[in-house]
Amino acid sequence: MRPLNIKEAAGRLGISPRAIRFYEEKGLILPAKQASNGYRSYTENDIWRLQTIAALREIGMSLQDITHALSEIDQGNQQRLEEYLELQQAVMYAQWVELKRMLDTTQRMIDLNRQDGPLDVSHLHELADSSRRLREARQNWHDRWNYDTQAAIHDERVQAKNGSIPASSASSPSSPSFPEEAGSMPYNESRNAGEHQDTKKAPSSSFYLYHNYDEALEQTANWISPVPGEHGLDIGTGTGNLAGKLLERQAIMTGIDQSREMLRTCRTKYPGMHVKLGNFLALPFADQTFDFLVSSFAFHHLSPDQQQLALQEMQRVLTPRGRICLTDLMFTDALHREAYIRQAEADGNSEQLLAIRERHFPLLDELTGWLESHGYVTKTVRHNELLHTMLAVPLR
Repeated sequence: MRPLNIKEAAGRLGISPRAIRFYEEKGLILPAKQASNGYRSYTENDIWRLQTIAALREIGMSLQDITHALSEIDQGNQQRLEEYLELQQAVMYAQWVELKRMLDTTQRMIDLNRQDGPLDVSHLHELADSSRRLREARQNWHDRWNYDTQAAIHDERVQAKNGSIPASSASSPSSPSFPEEAGSMPYNESRNAGEHQDTKKAPSSSFYLYHNYDEALEQTANWISPVPGEHGLDIGTGTGNLAGKLLERQAIMTGIDQSREMLRTCRTKYPGMHVKLGNFLALPFADQTFDFLVSSFAFHHLSPDQQQLALQEMQRVLTPRGRICLTDLMFTDALHREAYIRQAEADGNSEQLLAIRERHFPLLDELTGWLESHGYVTKTVRHNELLHTMLAVPLR
């Protein structure tokens, strides 16, 4: 096939010559120029490249991401290209979720306006303020901990045995009660997890997230108890440790995480598992996709407003009988949190106080209360001073 001029190329692709010149200015395409007159000449490969650019623009991908995606295509890196496409898909789902929220808010305003009696626009203002607050909560989330840099050592960190809280303090699954004292606090910040420490003499200036890790993941998988062939979603899957336990029970598992590096490790460990980029606040899946949903050691990364949004998203992607099982560090209630903070202050434990400031450990009574008010029955088990597993099953 002979090379095409810019007008012919534009006609074949259904785009304007101006758009082609724009892509050339941005360095996305570098057509040859005829020696005799300097006119651009577009080969079949140039046409294919322009088609690819137009396709990526059609799904809203930025020029910067298109540049990176084309580089991966040039190198034959199919996996990296898929990551860029999934990232763009996650962006579109976030936009769709936000549009759906705006539609719901508008309908509620219409319903209020139809009520009998004098018009009270303050109700509209309250709805708008609530809608704005939730929109900002969704948009303001970011990865403060840079989990891409932690993927290589994550499995080693969570398996650190030093400083573990004795399991004897855990309650039975039917009883979420706590000892009166706020002692037996977790030791050893993850950055020190490789150093041997005596649990009875652990320094009060340390904090470790992953005590009773295997026990809690096993509890989560046992409570979900998937029927073979059920579809499950693991949010914040990391390197796939929890999802792997459910794969062993013959569930069909999908995992999402905002960290590319975590997902690459997960793919290596569990080739049969489907993984995608995404986060709690805009799950990149259609409504009623999954039979159950799990998450471990991730929910506390969300602010209270974001946690509410996440619960709504969980409901959206679950089937009507879909169940939820969350494992995370949580306070039983506000009094427990206050007692914990007072004890940390009395001990001079700066690491514990920093952990509470940087993370949003949920209040278990508020979490179960929200779920129960939305048609679920819940049960919980305590693994240590902070770590809990909670199961929610719909009544309907």
